[in-house]
Amino acid sequence: MQTSTIKIRVLLFATLREAVGKNELELEVPPSSTPTEVWNHLVAASPALKDFDNTVMVAVNQEYVQPWVELKPGDEVAFIPPISGG
Repeated sequence: MQTSTIKIRVLLFATLREAVGKNELELEVPPSSTPTEVWNHLVAASPALKDFDNTVMVAVNQEYVQPWVELKPGDEVAFIPPISGG
């Protein structure tokens, strides 16, 4: 029997953390979800994140990945805004 959801941990940094008001979330998502689907869920809950749609980077289990990789139970998904410095 296949489960209807999997648990993942979501980490948010810098301006993303400020927009959501938390630096960490635990979410239940459908099996085979992708970071893009998780991001869309976060944007729906916190519309201020929409400004970062084209610039946010994603890491799964501390490795940068493409946003369409399939997530597994217990994965840690980190969304990282663009870094500027000078």
